[in-house]
Order: sequence, then structure tokens, then C-alpha cells
Amino acid sequence: MKLVMRILPVMLLFALTAPAVKAQAPTEVVYYGFDPDIVTNYVADNRRTLGYVRVSVELMLPSKDLLRTIEYHEPIILDTIIGILSKQPEQKIKSLTGREEVRQQILEQLQFILKRETGQTMIQDVLFTKYMYQ
Repeated sequence: MKLVMRILPVMLLFALTAPAVKAQAPTEVVYYGFDPDIVTNYVADNRRTLGYVRVSVELMLPSKDLLRTIEYHEPIILDTIIGILSKQPEQKIKSLTGREEVRQQILEQLQFILKRETGQTMIQDVLFTKYMYQ
């Protein structure tokens, strides 16, 4: 009880001195992952060997209400991700800046496709939680 009494005056002091701020509800963020990992070949400089990349992708969604729609459109989402990864040159796959460019390209393309299909922006971000190449 003493703890509450000590905190309350501090909260009142803060409320009196702080500018009026709108109370915002915490934003809900949901992640949608693909199982199994995405594995595809990429354009290797050396044509004698095949290069491949294995990626775990998580889509950041603004609401859990979108999960069913994302699940319904999973085939076109996977096709887009695999299509973009398979067209990348080896230097882009193996560098950190290239990886970020690929991630950004996937995000933009998925937002465009889902906006066309559903009429709304559904994906806030794309995260690579596992990224391996050979």
C-alpha cells in the first residue's frame, strides 16, 4: 500500500507538468512464418556449381485479423519470394547490404501484389530469421 501512495503523487505531478498526449492503444503486431524454410538456387558466378540460399521468412502484420487472408494468399507470396531470390546475383546474396536490398525488394513486391489482390496493405515488414547460402 505504501508503494502505491508513493507512486500516485509522482504520476499526478507528471500528469500536471506533461503536455496533453492522446492515449493510444498499444499496436498489435502479428508474425506469419512459412514452414518449411524457403530453399532456392541463385545465379552463381561460377557456372560449374549451383549456389543455393535457404531463408526463413517472417511477415510482420498489423493485425491478427489478416492471418486468414495471408494464409489464403500464401502460394503467391511464396512464388514472389522465390522468384526474387532466384534472380539475384551471387554478390548480392552473399553481402549484408545485398541481403537488405533483397529483403526490401521482397517487401515492396509483396505489398504491391497483396494491394492488387486484396485492396489493402497487409504487410508491414519482412524479416529474415534464418539466412544461409552456399
